[in-house]
Amino acid sequence: MIEVDYRFPPDVDAFRQAKIIAIGQTAGSWDERFAHRDSQLKKHLAEVVKVDNNVARIRFPMFNTENDIASLLTMIFGKYSMAGRAKVIGVHLPDSYGTRAKFGITGIREKLNVSDRPLIMAIFKPALGLSATDHADILREVAMNGLDIIKDDEIMGDLAVAPTKERLLACRRVLDEVQEKTGRTVLYAVNVTGKADQLLTKARLLIQNGANALLLNVLTYGFSILEALAADPEINVPIFAHPAFAGAMCASEDTGLSYSVVLGTLMAHAGADAVLYPASYGSLPFDPLEENHIKNILRSRNIFPVPSAGIHPGIVPKALADYGQDVILNAGTGIMDHPDGSASGVKAFFEALERVGKPFTLDSLPDGALRRVVEKWGT
Repeated sequence: MIEVDYRFPPDVDAFRQAKIIAIGQTAGSWDERFAHRDSQLKKHLAEVVKVDNNVARIRFPMFNTENDIASLLTMIFGKYSMAGRAKVIGVHLPDSYGTRAKFGITGIREKLNVSDRPLIMAIFKPALGLSATDHADILREVAMNGLDIIKDDEIMGDLAVAPTKERLLACRRVLDEVQEKTGRTVLYAVNVTGKADQLLTKARLLIQNGANALLLNVLTYGFSILEALAADPEINVPIFAHPAFAGAMCASEDTGLSYSVVLGTLMAHAGADAVLYPASYGSLPFDPLEENHIKNILRSRNIFPVPSAGIHPGIVPKALADYGQDVILNAGTGIMDHPDGSASGVKAFFEALERVGKPFTLDSLPDGALRRVVEKWGT
């Protein structure tokens, strides 16, 4: 069975609305013409399990869905999402529901041969306007200084200024150079974009040309695209799920779905290996309780949490206190806008990791990359 928690505003009769959902989002009502099907039809109805403080839990038969996210969302909130004020704040799925990540925390760590620390991730900046050669030059600078992962900005598509394949080939040469000189593997999550009928073919071609990770804007392209990529045996690289557009689905207090449902539960059952989302102490406003829910949901299915947006080396002690070792710290400007350049941005993260448990005030820091960050952005 599938259980879903709906929160209703105080002035709404939660039990009445829950009954409407339980019937209207499943078999609906019927008259005597279908009396001979009564027992069969009743099997498809949902059940209101409880109502507490205007939060209703409804239990749905799993056989009403097709074991995917699209049919799940259509069932639990499809038409009703336009009918009244209610917010889906919890979706409880069987472990077998949906699509499993191919790599997740364990597989990504094995690819990088890093088992005992948080992973450090960067974003190509500026987001638009750089050539393929510019991307390769940036990658060389950060990868040679210890970076684990770099990703395209989510806005960077297959654009004339730096077409995806051209960008990949330029960066692939750098990845090979880093491997040869340092023995280290660095992942480059290439943004896979395009129309639905072309996207899987495009992803396969990117992998044939050396892509070792993919980035997908899941909420704009659709969960079905993520599921298809994760299920395809030729897509044998980690998939990083970006949260772009999540605010349009989640930000309202009284409607939509909670961030932990969209970026936690749904991503975790759609095949993502790592999921990006805002950190509560970053540059975007984000509820720390929701952040914690997302982290726990993802980890329960061996998926890497990737707190993002405003991450910089000065917040490493806070991040590790919240996350421990199994986290990817994703920094854009926090690396690329270091006063001494992006290489120093990476070095500052590793200096910060080494200082965890030691004093982290400006006065206590020796001169170096980390101190320069704290002078600029604080802790």
